[in-house]
Order: sequence, then structure tokens, then C-alpha cells
Amino acid sequence: QVQLVESGGGLVQAGGSLRLSCASSGRTFVSYAMAWFRQAPGKEREFVSGISWSGGNINYADSVKGRFTISRDNAKSTVYLQMNSLTPEDTAVYYCAADRWTGTPRTNQHVYENWGQGTQVTVSS
Repeated sequence: QVQLVESGGGLVQAGGSLRLSCASSGRTFVSYAMAWFRQAPGKEREFVSGISWSGGNINYADSVKGRFTISRDNAKSTVYLQMNSLTPEDTAVYYCAADRWTGTPRTNQHVYENWGQGTQVTVSS
């Protein structure tokens, strides 16, 4: 088990950028693939991006490809999500999640056992 704490959310104008961070407690961070999900009001939680334990495998939802970049720093037990060219459609609560999985990050939220509390991202038009 790992404890996850997100930060970096806020209010930004369309076209702007934000960088989310997710800090993990525990010494087993490198054992986990990490992912970002988001949930907009009235919608299902959806996969945004995932990164394998080594950083060698990364995937993105089509809606954020070319705009968002995921990365991780295993020495700091932290995963990041750099979000550029934000649009109002990106408004959501963003969650990080950890999956004890060594392959390509999985996109199904139900396999992730460890979740942060979420951070709100609001993009104004």
C-alpha cells in the first residue's frame, strides 16, 4: 500500500498550463505503475495518462495527447502531470493512482488499488 497526495490544481484560463504533482509515501514507489485519472461533474472517471515504474512505458488518452506530459521521479517518489493548452473540457478533479503492475500502464480504473484524494482543476473560457 502507498499513500498518495496530489497538489498543483487550481483555476487557470483557457490556453494556460498547470503542473500537478502526486507524492507517495513508503519505500515501494518504484514497484508501482502510476496513472492520472480525472472526473468531471456528472461524468465517469476517465484515464488520462499512465507511466510504468521505470518511465519506459507511457500512454495517454487521445483527448490529451500532445498537450499533457506525464513523468516521474523515483528518487522523490513523485509523479507529475504537465498540462498545457488547457481547455474548459479539461475541468475536472484529477486523481493519481498506483498499480502494482510492471507492464504498460493499465487504463481501467478498477485495477488501481491506491488513490489520492484528488485535486481540482478548473479551466475558464
